[in-house]
Amino acid sequence: MARQHRLPVVIVAGLHADARREVVDRLLKTVPGSVALHHDLADAPDGTVLRLVRDASGTLSRGDAPLVDDCACCALREDLVPELKRLADGGPTPLAVVELWDSVEPKAMAEVIAGHGGDRLALTGVITAVDPALVLPYLANGDDLAEAGLAAAPTDQRTVGDTWARQLEYAPVLAVVDSDEADDEDHALLAQLHPTARRVPAASAELARAALAGFDVEAAAAAQHPACALLPQEADEAGVTTLVWRRHRPFHPERLHRALEDLCCAAARSRGRFWLADRPDTLLAWEAAGGALCVENAGPWLASLPDAAWELVPPVRRAAAALDWHPEHGDRCQHLVFTSPGLDRDGLERLLESCLLTDAEYASGPDSWKRLPAAFDSLLDAA
Repeated sequence: MARQHRLPVVIVAGLHADARREVVDRLLKTVPGSVALHHDLADAPDGTVLRLVRDASGTLSRGDAPLVDDCACCALREDLVPELKRLADGGPTPLAVVELWDSVEPKAMAEVIAGHGGDRLALTGVITAVDPALVLPYLANGDDLAEAGLAAAPTDQRTVGDTWARQLEYAPVLAVVDSDEADDEDHALLAQLHPTARRVPAASAELARAALAGFDVEAAAAAQHPACALLPQEADEAGVTTLVWRRHRPFHPERLHRALEDLCCAAARSRGRFWLADRPDTLLAWEAAGGALCVENAGPWLASLPDAAWELVPPVRRAAAALDWHPEHGDRCQHLVFTSPGLDRDGLERLLESCLLTDAEYASGPDSWKRLPAAFDSLLDAA
């Protein structure tokens, strides 16, 4: 029996809607016979998700996808793979372009396609479309998606800035549109936010090759996990600076909590992992954009696990821990990265240092640290 054709699928994401449409149109024109699938969530509050299928000549079909649990994003998940499989069953198609709606993040959709595509779908790329002149304005936007009319569900509490940051940092390929308004600072910021990304001009033939190059969902997830994220390196160009701050001494919970507002507003984007003296076993994730900070429990540090549990930990996690290993604290560390135009590097470092345990506090030992004020309980233990 002949092997069934697997439909190549590329995801194109991004809050820069005009740039995203330009990238999708370019792919449709440069890959003859390709088809684009788009779920428009703009009318989801009224109970409908509009599904559009088009090619380079125009719209091929349109229909509605029902809401699932009052969630437009859930409707997209339920409808996406069946629609792609229908395209696959319709005959050989060189490429299906999934154009995500503005605030939909590519990670979840990539995992849905890879996990449920079976032998009929092949996820060949994830691309975020970028207008370089809009990178900083969107990153600095602390508005809730709901305020901007971009929420994917009634419970969606994301902000424009943090959503855009994740869209940008997840994709291994950034399709950059021409922009007369973009300057050297804009391009330097883009390069420092995601230095490992392949930046491709949207108008180039390279775009189609990038869409079909292949995509590893597990590697992409590992690159974003707080314990082993591929964080940016030190950089300073065109007025944009990236500070990488690493220490092995724990934070004093109360002093760090008092400094949170200043720290999260100190840079356009900051992220990484850290540990608190009163929570020595908990790896904490730090993400800030648009003046809004998210601190989350990302599980245990490896040093807090019994030896037998290490066999259950992915190799990439063990390798990341080995790089940060300290003879006394194991993989517990402060590893925070701040990227911004006009970054006050010296002032930021002083503020961070002031939040660490003092020599006397450090010398008092772990049993004493656990009795420090539990200032982060409200952030971390909320139901």
